[in-house]
Amino acid sequence: MLRPERMSKVSVTGSRGVMPTVIETIHGLNLVHLSDYDGSWEGFDNGNPIAGADQASEKLVTVRALESTLDVSADDAEPGSIDEGWEERLEEIRTRVNELDDRRGELTNELRQVDEKIDRVAPFAELGIDLDLLSGYESVDVAVVEGNVDAIDEAVSASDEIRTFETFTGGDVVAVVAAPTEDAGEAPIDDALVGVDVTRHGVPETEQSPEAYVADLEDEKQSLETRRDELDTELEEIKQAEADFLLRVEEHLTMEVQQAEAPLQFATTDRAFVAEGWIPTGDYDRLVAALSDAVGDSVEIEELERADYDRHGAHAHTETDLEGTQSAADEDESPADADEQQQKAVTDGGSTVTMGDEPPTVQDNPGPAKPFEVLVQAVSMPKYSEFDPTIFLFLTFPLFFGFMIGDAGYGIIYMAIGGYMVTQVDNDAISSLGGVAVWAGLFTTIFGFVYGEIFGLHVLGAVVWSNVELLPLNKGLEPAAADFALGWMVISVLAGILHLNIGYILDFFENLSHGFKDALFHSGSWILMLNGIWIWIFSTQGEAAKPDFLYETFASGGPFPIGFTGFSGLGLFTVPGLGFELTAPLLMFLIGLVMLIVSEPVEAVEALDVVVNVFSYTRMGAVLLAKAGMAFVVNLLFFGAYEDPNGEFHFLRTHEPSYVAEHYGEGAEVVFNGLMHSGTAALLGGLVILVLGHVVVLALGVTSAGLQAVRLEYVEFFNKFYEGGGENYEPFGTDRNHTEDY
Repeated sequence: MLRPERMSKVSVTGSRGVMPTVIETIHGLNLVHLSDYDGSWEGFDNGNPIAGADQASEKLVTVRALESTLDVSADDAEPGSIDEGWEERLEEIRTRVNELDDRRGELTNELRQVDEKIDRVAPFAELGIDLDLLSGYESVDVAVVEGNVDAIDEAVSASDEIRTFETFTGGDVVAVVAAPTEDAGEAPIDDALVGVDVTRHGVPETEQSPEAYVADLEDEKQSLETRRDELDTELEEIKQAEADFLLRVEEHLTMEVQQAEAPLQFATTDRAFVAEGWIPTGDYDRLVAALSDAVGDSVEIEELERADYDRHGAHAHTETDLEGTQSAADEDESPADADEQQQKAVTDGGSTVTMGDEPPTVQDNPGPAKPFEVLVQAVSMPKYSEFDPTIFLFLTFPLFFGFMIGDAGYGIIYMAIGGYMVTQVDNDAISSLGGVAVWAGLFTTIFGFVYGEIFGLHVLGAVVWSNVELLPLNKGLEPAAADFALGWMVISVLAGILHLNIGYILDFFENLSHGFKDALFHSGSWILMLNGIWIWIFSTQGEAAKPDFLYETFASGGPFPIGFTGFSGLGLFTVPGLGFELTAPLLMFLIGLVMLIVSEPVEAVEALDVVVNVFSYTRMGAVLLAKAGMAFVVNLLFFGAYEDPNGEFHFLRTHEPSYVAEHYGEGAEVVFNGLMHSGTAALLGGLVILVLGHVVVLALGVTSAGLQAVRLEYVEFFNKFYEGGGENYEPFGTDRNHTEDY
């Protein structure tokens, strides 16, 4: 749907005594998007949480901490009920799990210390010296360091504090035994090594050999790991036994906390409360029926307004005809008087449009377009009062993407990846992106058949289009088909003109709420300028100064032969004294420019955007050629290729390079023999290049074609009519997944 689902503002007024029942009923409906009271009404304050909210919040934190410790997932439980005495059961689980987790943490810390000891003794094992021989001396200084052996030896030799020394090496580990001079400091070796890049290793306090010391540590490590595994098993057993219970309690407490804190959004007095919120208009009767069944006549329920679509108005709403609703006659009052009357009406128990929040947005798109909502939300949620561009993304994004990649092989892989994301990933955003990938892959496959390509090989054309003259279409990489390369740029420009026209037309309809004149001057001016300038560009006026491909692309002998050679016969009159013929397209542009200057003088400096923005779409043709070129290079390296006498390229898939000279003689040329034809080793290396090369092209298709398509949608298209900044519809309530309604 272009418009979000219609919303109604409702008010529920009643005594404080029935407030808990009203909250529970509304929560169970999971229907009302509550409005926040800002404290501005005389005599009304924000409500306080219902008794027990703090305790419920604490228990909820406990449950979620236990779920995190046990690694409980939402798939670990089936819906069920919560038995009486669940609080005692929860406390028992908390005590047991915390005890096991603390013990596990202690063991993990001990394991870390053992690993550090093993790491510290590793250098000594390289030396092959018993550890007790490296410490305990009074007359000599001993140090074990790791670094450049020559640099260490040179630094110790140059020290004035060392009379003589001996080194023992093992790899980069050096044990230095030095006899200090009489006036030496406490650590002469350390003093000598200042400025040398070394790592000092402390000698473990043990009389064992390094090997025996490590063996004992490994035994201790294994024992600690066994004990930790036993704790993990106990925790896993608790998880298996209590996961469903914890998930049910979490859901129950979540609902309890939500209900207990709901009064914070209400306007309350000592005896009464007023709650307001937004609901889909079609569900108003359902809300009334549910509250009537729960509390009878103890509350007053009113539909205050039904929101209209007007993105430019602070409040553009259709008031209902229910008694007590603010009338349209109040529009003549000053803002201060209206606010005073509103507060008085509320205080007196009357009904009015009270909490001045905007309606939330419910994106209401058909199933196939639903995944594209995530791309819209990546920019911003649509305002309730503006068009939802999701349907246009659905119609154009896959088209742009498929046009740029255009390969049946890549398209099938994109669809497979998207299908996996949709069916196997339990995440709404990723699943939606998977849906987008499926549609993008589908159009990539369709365009692949149009181009006759599968993994960059032109093998589909002869099979699918053997009896069709114009298909498959060439991408334009070959010298003989260079006119196609320029033709795709022209096609990209035409796509941009159409796309931007849609954006301006949507803006025109958005502005109709302010009158036809406002829409005509604000949006119609851009439509006139866009189409006027581009019809002139494709006209024959000034043909000599324009590039030839504008007229050759669609000419009878061009790449897309529809017989178009430019718009002609559009002249109106010659401007006196200038000898310049004013044509209808230029007049359209000038009229649009004047209308824009009259309506929005500041925007007139951006008038040339109607040319610049369209040129942005040529990036589609550029990406098409770039991706085709990358696939061509990958296939060229593996298969090799030759150019026939007509200038067309062919891969050597089924022939040896010698075939070219035999079949064509001197009129053909081998471009590259191909690794496939260069021996076994080259063949194996070529297969690696072939696979990895196409994987790279496949990935770059997302980062180039995908991002470029998104950029055209966000920057060029959305800017014409879309503002965003809406609030997502989040009804007060919780969907039950683990607890039964009781």
